Amino acid sequence: MQDFLAGRRALVVSTNYAPEHAGIGPYSTQIAEHLAASGADTHVLAGMPHYPAWRVHEAYRGRWRMTEVCEGVTIHRRRHTVPARQTALRRGLFEASVLAHGIAAPPRVRPDVVLSQMPSLAGGVLGARAARRAGVPHVVVVQDLMGAAAGQSGMSGGGRVASLAGGVEGRVLRSASVVGVVHESFTDRVAAMGVPRERVRVVPNWTHVRAPGGDRARTRARLGWPEDAVVVLHSGNMGLKQGLDVLVGAARLAGRDGGVRVVLMGDGHQRERLLELGEGVEALSFLPPAGAEEFPEVLAAADVLAVTQKASVLDMSLPSKLTSYFTAGRPVVASVAAGSGTAQEVERSGAGVVVPPEDAAALLEAVRSLAADPARCAELGARGREYVERRLSRRAGLERITALLREALAHG
Repeated sequence: MQDFLAGRRALVVSTNYAPEHAGIGPYSTQIAEHLAASGADTHVLAGMPHYPAWRVHEAYRGRWRMTEVCEGVTIHRRRHTVPARQTALRRGLFEASVLAHGIAAPPRVRPDVVLSQMPSLAGGVLGARAARRAGVPHVVVVQDLMGAAAGQSGMSGGGRVASLAGGVEGRVLRSASVVGVVHESFTDRVAAMGVPRERVRVVPNWTHVRAPGGDRARTRARLGWPEDAVVVLHSGNMGLKQGLDVLVGAARLAGRDGGVRVVLMGDGHQRERLLELGEGVEALSFLPPAGAEEFPEVLAAADVLAVTQKASVLDMSLPSKLTSYFTAGRPVVASVAAGSGTAQEVERSGAGVVVPPEDAAALLEAVRSLAADPARCAELGARGREYVERRLSRRAGLERITALLREALAHG
């Protein structure tokens, strides 16, 4: 237990929170629950659950404001817009609605420390405002950089808002007592915003799923995956920056001689477009998001796990799915830009191979090469699990977050 938190009040600001089980939500949830278990009176300012489907969960529809208590954490939820399709304007309206409602109805608590999760620009501004009004330290954990995302993701109108979003981000980060970044590739960009490097700490995400332990053959049979098929699985958000067209292209190429099946599991605003793009492609199939208990077993049932990003994505995002992939013990093929944070993480783990982004033929060739070498697949999978145990355990991750809070409180 962290004695220095006992009797203190912590406010976590994160648009995403449980019951969201993908993306940033699980991390916000585990941080808050850890603080509560450490003796802090823990409050969360969150939005209505909507990710990754970008639809408000049924149990929360029609609610304007609500307060919940779960695992010792008091969650203050505020309604906001949820755009079904992502453009710069729609994303701006989403952020504006989060900000407006958060300002109009902040939690009626006076915290001793505030921790904000970004990329939500509104969340960062709300966290900075709450800390300033209470005269307490503000800690920011940067999961993605929204300004860079607007410029790199290919979102319609993104170029016009990148500098504006980046400017607001910079102000929030410069005012923070301590800034955590989930990968060292973010450090230079954060420093370029005027944040002193001595205030930046690397706090990698941890695995938030259990290791698989079920019957792999039974899971494959239930999913309809033949034992002799090489299943390439992508799990997670289906958005613009993922560049999932490359997997549709790989499935189209694989369909010529069979043997490889591509499965896209998850949800997101690009799902319908991908369904249309992949119509008639026999080697391609889609699955809805798996439940928390089933999720590790589905990952482990695949032969290869794919992570993809558009070629323009360099230093603004590190897919949270990587921690789950490594835990599953299956080889990873990363179709991402060389030198990007994602490429660096896959290479450092030793758990997979990196191929050029948006190159379906290169991705398919890498999959076939792995399928032809079971010993190499087993070795890569084992390296992923070892990397999780050494660097990405939940305990280690939460201790790094706790260290940020301790540092911020110590220096005021």
